[in-house]
Amino acid sequence: MADQGEPFARDGRPVCGVCPSLRLPGGMFDVAERPSRDCPFDPATGNRFTAQGVPVCVHPERVGLPAARYATDRLPLPWQTPPPVEAGEVPAWVRTALEAAPPEMCDDVIQQATEILLASDPGTDITAVLRAALS
Repeated sequence: MADQGEPFARDGRPVCGVCPSLRLPGGMFDVAERPSRDCPFDPATGNRFTAQGVPVCVHPERVGLPAARYATDRLPLPWQTPPPVEAGEVPAWVRTALEAAPPEMCDDVIQQATEILLASDPGTDITAVLRAALS
């Protein structure tokens, strides 16, 4: 789906040794809040899967993605989610997108946020908004 097939955790995220993010690109696995019966452990592979066979990471804080059924429901990754139209919603979107995005996508997220904020108020201090969003 994303990043031309490169593993999502290629940037050194502190994931488990069997995390699907080590071999699959973002969007090709689901992320669950925690282990559950919905994604049982398969001792043969050392991985967790949904009933449909979709690989699952159960540590959203380690992989850097909010819990969601990305592969199962074909959801966009946080930085691929369309930005909000309302300037007041931009800081939360920026924070979520930048926390998950691979480094090469961060400039795009910041550019989109800048365009929305300046369209809403040309006098907006973009740096101040981004600092507040990321602090």
